[in-house]
Amino acid sequence: MDALPSHPALDLPFDAEAILGRLRPWVECESPTFDAAAVDRMMDLASRDLAMMGARIERIPGRMGFGGCVRARFPHPAGDVPGILVLAHLDTVHPVGTLEALPFRREDGRCYGPGICDMKGGTLLALEAIRELARAGIATSRPVTVLLTPDEEVGTPSTRDVIEAEAARHAVVLVPEPGRPTDEASPKGGSMGGVVTGRYAIARFNLRTTGRPSHAGAKLSDGRSAIREMCRQVLAIEAMTTEAATFSVGVIGGGQWVNCVATHCDAEALSMARRQADLDEAVERMLALKPGAPDVLVEVRRGVTRPVWEPDGAVMALHERAKALAARLGYPLPHESAGGGSDGNFTGAMGIPTLDGLGVLGAGYHTLGEYIREDSLVPRAKLLAGLLASV
Repeated sequence: MDALPSHPALDLPFDAEAILGRLRPWVECESPTFDAAAVDRMMDLASRDLAMMGARIERIPGRMGFGGCVRARFPHPAGDVPGILVLAHLDTVHPVGTLEALPFRREDGRCYGPGICDMKGGTLLALEAIRELARAGIATSRPVTVLLTPDEEVGTPSTRDVIEAEAARHAVVLVPEPGRPTDEASPKGGSMGGVVTGRYAIARFNLRTTGRPSHAGAKLSDGRSAIREMCRQVLAIEAMTTEAATFSVGVIGGGQWVNCVATHCDAEALSMARRQADLDEAVERMLALKPGAPDVLVEVRRGVTRPVWEPDGAVMALHERAKALAARLGYPLPHESAGGGSDGNFTGAMGIPTLDGLGVLGAGYHTLGEYIREDSLVPRAKLLAGLLASV
């Protein structure tokens, strides 16, 4: 243990109660991706917090119907040398009004709320690490920029270019997405969880089936239902799942009148693979879909894609640094390549040393049971502080 690096950042006096107090307004500012005004309200809130911490705030207008970005740069004695990019998103999957079913509340060491784990909790924790380092007079090892984006939950269609341009100016990327669950416990009890050193490739697709309308009561047999054809396609798509690549359909809608045979039906599908070659093959299979019945059409359009991110030597060296810091805190810190995708896919695929899954521990994200573990707040904040001060 004595041979492991120590750093005063690991002794910073983080206060879980204070962290939760600052997190609550973020969680209660609902920010679903498709509500640009709501996301921008969340960006306003985060901008104010960052400005009060001494950051220089820049607002990047949204496009494609999404909210805008916040870029916050912190002053540093080294000036504009390549620094650390903290990359996070403030959009969630939860529509406005979810607070009624999932209010901010604390029970049995857990804190609940929409978006609290994915990923407002981790994002705020990164800010807490920056705040406490500054308060203690401990300089970050490099200049720090925080980039907050509005559309990660739908594949980052409007901000991938911004992310890649910003990341190219930095030496390291830290992504405070939720930490990975693990059964490995520390000598102190509990677990600090793991981190992410790679991400699977993901492709999204937009599908449309077109049938032939008719009166569903008087002339049912004259029609060709687009909904019926889409149901056939959904079953065929999900049956293509293998160990190499998964296929799923998560959104579907069609028809307008119950007494009319549906002319159109639309759906959104997703394929995920560990290797880029497997995803490329999955894309070919999706684009080759054919109608399962006569007199109907099937159209498949490729949507946004996240490239595979496979760890290299620089990523593993970054993990070794984090692992050593965690060991000083008394915790193991395993790593893994993970599904689900994040904006770390882009920076990792660019070859920029990226460490993901640095946020809070919790579960139930994307559900009405989303929560974080309160006991993960301080250890994870110290880990983030140690990285910001030493990488």
